Amino acid sequence: MKIAIAQQNYIAGDFEGNYQKIVQAVDTAFAQGADILLLAELTVCGYPARDFLDYRDFTHRSLQVVQRVADYAKNKLAVVIGTPTFNPVLDGKDLYNSACFLVDGNIEFTANKALLPTYDIFDEYRYFEPAKEFNVLEYKGYKIALTVCEDIWNIKNENPLYPMSPMDELVRQSPDLMLNLSASPFARGHARNRKEIVKANAIQYNVPVFYCNQYGAQTDIIFDGGSIVCSPYGKIYEELSYFEESVMTFDLESVKNYQGADQEQQEEDITLVHDALVLGIRDYFAKSGFKKAIAGLSGGVDSALVVALAAKALGPENIFSVLMPSQYSSDHSINDSLKLVENLGSPHAIMPIKDVFDAFEQTLVPHFEGLPPNVTEENLQSRIRAVYLMAFSNKFGYILLNTSNKSEAAVGYGTLYGDMCGAIGVIGDLYKTQVYELCRYINRDGEIIPENILTKAPSAELRPDQKDSDSLPDYDILDKILYQYIERCQSPQEIAAQGFDTALVQRVLKLVNNAEFKRFQTPPYLRVSPRAFGVGRRLPIVARYL
Repeated sequence: MKIAIAQQNYIAGDFEGNYQKIVQAVDTAFAQGADILLLAELTVCGYPARDFLDYRDFTHRSLQVVQRVADYAKNKLAVVIGTPTFNPVLDGKDLYNSACFLVDGNIEFTANKALLPTYDIFDEYRYFEPAKEFNVLEYKGYKIALTVCEDIWNIKNENPLYPMSPMDELVRQSPDLMLNLSASPFARGHARNRKEIVKANAIQYNVPVFYCNQYGAQTDIIFDGGSIVCSPYGKIYEELSYFEESVMTFDLESVKNYQGADQEQQEEDITLVHDALVLGIRDYFAKSGFKKAIAGLSGGVDSALVVALAAKALGPENIFSVLMPSQYSSDHSINDSLKLVENLGSPHAIMPIKDVFDAFEQTLVPHFEGLPPNVTEENLQSRIRAVYLMAFSNKFGYILLNTSNKSEAAVGYGTLYGDMCGAIGVIGDLYKTQVYELCRYINRDGEIIPENILTKAPSAELRPDQKDSDSLPDYDILDKILYQYIERCQSPQEIAAQGFDTALVQRVLKLVNNAEFKRFQTPPYLRVSPRAFGVGRRLPIVARYL
């Protein structure tokens, strides 16, 4: 028995495009001598499809693709494909998240997902009914356990999310192997967790595991591939590449008997974060039908990183940078920005904002007379810059990249309708300290981001001699507090007990909660952590906690 895994990049709702990818995988796997082709979760419609699943037509069209694949693969090989299916029982949700086994032009067997994640970015119980019946399928003399993504994650957990595990039911029928269809998103460190889960299943149920993960970005959610083949001894026979499409075929008997060293990818976390963000930008543009991006380049580290990543993703000729100095901008900010675009070989323009700012001030004098300058004038500069950028966007079809980092987004250190605008947030899931880390990684083989950008004190340059440290704690401290509160959901008391100043902790957490109304209006941020702002972290805007 030979089993092929195809990790591919699908588009939500692109039924014809997804079909063409699937049949390419069928042809490749057939040429490799495979008996079974394993695809990812919700293959035909893309994951996550979200409220498209509320439309019955969407599921009907998904099932039409399934039948087309079954017809195409007839007399070639069996295909395990993910699709929504209709629940024939009136009670409960109308759909299942299903894995269909296609043989000889027919849907020979269907396994429905039992464990429906409803946390973080996942909201599957909104759409799907959980499976309550569990059976193995028999094919060419082998008993096969079909599972879907979360179905294998309720294992070796001190605080399990679910009262049961599908494999505990399926193992009673003595399966010879497990095939798992997954759409497991990328997050820093998650690949290690994923491998441990697969290995734990292989050992506990004494079966080889073939685990197919999706690859590609769906707006803010990024899938890294890294599909896994694991022996019953908990040894990784093969781990497919990250952030690449791939079709590979494996001999079942070789996998069953493998007891050697883990054959796994050895990429560093920072490399994976870099590759994830590049893929996120590239797929956002390609899947939306856009080619060119625009960003405001301030001379600071955040905009420099965004422009460098966009140049890598789209080609330097397709990222247009606009330098918009004010009377408060330093010479080095302009020079550093010019050095960056020179290093990248990307186009740019310089558009000072002082005259426009002066005109606004004069217009507002009758209304602001007698009042001292404050954050109003600072925000006005940022909003003028946003007007410039959106004018270019409208005129030339550029897509504006947001340059806010996670530290700023957390505490509200940004101007709504100013520097917080944009269509996609590139680094909104990177804390400021991680921004510097990624910049150093980009410069690992030579200076791309000018060194002066990485060594000077961060500043918004909206008033004379302004520094971020005037308003915020040092980022080394701030980011640690934010991580404990946002990622680990620690209370003020728990955070202070780790050695942080109590008053500072209370101040920072209050800033985070008070800025929720700003984050609610920001673009989607490319997700690279286990807890990103956006759909994965849902808090009330009007609230009094802390």
